[in-house]
Amino acid sequence: MKSVLYSATLLVLAWAVFSCSPQSSESTDPGDALDAYFSAIFPADQPGAAVLVVKDGQVLLEKGYGVADLTTREAITPNTSFNTGSISKTFVMNGILILAAEGKLSLDDPLEKYFPNFSNPEIGKKVSIIHLLNHSSGLIDSRKVQEDSVFYLTAKDAENFAPILANDSTAFEPGARFEYSNPAYNALALIIEQVTGNRWQDFIIERIFQPVGLQDSKITDGPYPQEGVAHAYVFDGQNFIEDDYGEEPTFPAAGNGGVWSSVRDLYQYELALQQARFLSAEAIATSRKAYQPDNWSDTIPSFIGYSWFTGTYKGRDLIFHTGDQGGFMADYVWVPSEKLFYTILCNTRKPTDEYRAKVLDTVLPTL
Repeated sequence: MKSVLYSATLLVLAWAVFSCSPQSSESTDPGDALDAYFSAIFPADQPGAAVLVVKDGQVLLEKGYGVADLTTREAITPNTSFNTGSISKTFVMNGILILAAEGKLSLDDPLEKYFPNFSNPEIGKKVSIIHLLNHSSGLIDSRKVQEDSVFYLTAKDAENFAPILANDSTAFEPGARFEYSNPAYNALALIIEQVTGNRWQDFIIERIFQPVGLQDSKITDGPYPQEGVAHAYVFDGQNFIEDDYGEEPTFPAAGNGGVWSSVRDLYQYELALQQARFLSAEAIATSRKAYQPDNWSDTIPSFIGYSWFTGTYKGRDLIFHTGDQGGFMADYVWVPSEKLFYTILCNTRKPTDEYRAKVLDTVLPTL
C-alpha cells in the first residue's frame, strides 16, 4: 500500500513539473496572447474587427471578432470586407505608377495637362502628379462638406475635386512640405480615367485585383456594396449608431477611400508588392521610401513616399498606412527587417494605434 501511494505521489509530481515546464508553450505563444487580447476588446455581440498577423510567412493570428452587421448578427470572419478608408490611396497610387511605367503619363506632369480649367492657371502649372502622390501639393481642401452634407452623401470623385479647381491659391508652394490631402487622390483617380478612357475602378480591378486574386475586394462607385461587407457603427455612449455609406458624407468619393477589402486580401496584396506582381520591384521600392521634393522647406524631413508612410518602432523601420472613414478604422503595417505583416479592419471606432503597439510588442523580439 505504501509503495502504491509513493508511486502515485511521484506521478502527481511528474505531471506538475511537466505542466509547468517549457515544453508547454501555449501560454507564451504570441498568437494566443494576441487572440486573448483582442477577444477581451471586442465582445461577440458587438461591432468588432478582423485581425491578421503573419511573421516569416507563418500566420500567427487570423480571426474575426464581433459582428459585421447588428441587424443580421453575421459574424466577422477573415474574409469579411470592410471599407479600408485611406488604405485605398495605395491602390490609386499603384494605378498611376502602372501607367507611368507604360509611358502613358509622367509623375512630373503638371495638373494643367489634365485639368486645364483651374480658376488660377498657376496652380495647374505648379502642382504635378508627384505632389499629389506625396501629399505635398498644397491644394486647399475647399469642399463645404459640413455646409452641404446632403450633396456630399452622393458626390463622387469629380464633384469632390471641383471645388479645388475654383481655388485662387495654394496653402504653400507645392513640394515645400507635407499636408495630407484627400482631394489629391480624387484627382489621381480622375487622371487614371482620362488616360485609360475607362472607369478608374475598372482599371484597378483589371490590373491589380484580378492578377493578385483579391476575391473579397471591391471599389465603391455609387451604390453602397450590400453583400459580403461589414456595416460600420459609432457608439454614442448608450447605443451603436450606423455610420457608413448614406450617413457619412464623402463616402462615394472613392479615389481617397473607396476600396473595400478583407484582411486576407490585404495580405495577398502585400505579398504581391513584395513579389513585384504588377509593378517592377524598383517602382515599388521607390513608392515605399520617403520622398522629399527639391524645394522642401519644412523643419522635419519627409516621412512619406508615394502614399505610403514610413516610420520606426523601437528601432525597426515600418511601412504603413491607416484608414479612417465613418465608423470604419483600419491599420496596415509591414516591418521589412522582421518580415512581419499586421493588419486590422474595424467596423467601429477603436484606438488602432494602441493595437499596433501591442502587436509589435508581442511579436517582435526585444532589441
